[in-house]
Amino acid sequence: MSGRITITVGGISAEAELNDSPCAEAIYQALPITSAANTWGQEVYFDIGVSCELADSARQDMAVGEVGYWPVGRALCIFFGRTPASGADGAPKAASDVNPVGRIVGDAGVFKSVGDGDKIVLATGS
Repeated sequence: MSGRITITVGGISAEAELNDSPCAEAIYQALPITSAANTWGQEVYFDIGVSCELADSARQDMAVGEVGYWPVGRALCIFFGRTPASGADGAPKAASDVNPVGRIVGDAGVFKSVGDGDKIVLATGS
């Protein structure tokens, strides 16, 4: 069973609730993880060194605050707004299918200040 994680980057700290998927469990078991952030529109993604297969539930269309795992880049993705792949509605859309693994607890917009190369740390949450 997965649980809460804390995501810290710069002066920002947010919690995410992971779902009960095998991919979310693999991520939780690999904690703590330190990486470098990348941005793609209003998405932060970063290599977490965990390998998961594309799940049956994988999709491109995401919601603000959703957290996904991108198998192509072994990356965790945090969606907080429009991405370059978004349609006219501005809803977040991943570059390719991601496994939904959780959701940010609270305002995902706190990630707007994250820049490429910023150090990002994932750890077990409260």
